[in-house]
Amino acid sequence: MHARMKHPVQVLPDAMKAMHALHKSTEDAGISQVTRELVQLRASQINGCGVCVPMHATALRKAGQTDERIFSVAAWRDTPYFSDAERAALALAESMTRLSDKADPVPDDVWNDVAKHYDEKALSALIVSIAAINVWNRLNATVRQVAGAALS
Repeated sequence: MHARMKHPVQVLPDAMKAMHALHKSTEDAGISQVTRELVQLRASQINGCGVCVPMHATALRKAGQTDERIFSVAAWRDTPYFSDAERAALALAESMTRLSDKADPVPDDVWNDVAKHYDEKALSALIVSIAAINVWNRLNATVRQVAGAALS
């Protein structure tokens, strides 16, 4: 397997800086690393990002998450392994990732549920985190970035 081209964030170093800044902005904002990794894994599964799916699954394992939780992210609605707050975050991740699937991309029930669990700062971090992983997924899919190939 070969990428179509050098990764855009390697060609445009300011893009890499911007992506790192987006990620950094979500730290210490009221959502746990585990929640960030869960939503990033779910968005990456939906987008079929071969780079990000194993990366976020590995990060979850390193954070002490069980195989049951990691393997069940794609079926989170039908498993007992997630808290109500994590379920709300995963629902938001799905809605934000599948914007064109519905006339109302982020329905009020999804919004109201996630807003019950996260204050404005944490919710902002969650939204930025989900948006950022969708950018990474789209970049990787477009250039056919090879899983395991390092980006600096």
